[in-house]
Amino acid sequence: QQNTSFTPKTDEEWRKLLTEEQFYVTRKKGTERAFSGEYWDTKTPGVYKCVCCGEPLFTSEAKFDSHCGWPSFYQPIDGLKDKRIEEHVDKSHFMVRTEVTCKMCGAHLGHIFDDSPQTPTGMRYCINSASLKLEEKKDGGAAKPEPAKPSDAK
Repeated sequence: QQNTSFTPKTDEEWRKLLTEEQFYVTRKKGTERAFSGEYWDTKTPGVYKCVCCGEPLFTSEAKFDSHCGWPSFYQPIDGLKDKRIEEHVDKSHFMVRTEVTCKMCGAHLGHIFDDSPQTPTGMRYCINSASLKLEEKKDGGAAKPEPAKPSDAK
């Protein structure tokens, strides 16, 4: 279920709600160190939500080990034509990448790459743990998303 109520906040308000690292990553477009985040190696079934606004973004069923040190997903919760994630050109750090943000609150989540031949979509959403909050499935299983076809991508 998509979150429909979000009130924009100032940096001061965000600082009161988030840890220092969560604020740095989500509000200042930072990146946590590889292999340091809470969820990089988590296999717990559930839904990964935006740490800022609670918007459901990814499921554990779409999570895979890409050996990059950050949580990786092959598609957002609603497939490749997702309504909860926005993509932006990122030209920082002397490279061109595609940044992904939460559509509801604008939180920086990480980046998307099309370098994952081991997934059904070929995509790798490389996401900072600090931008996520895992809501564990109580029944031990997550609803399996229907893998999107690469042709469904933007």
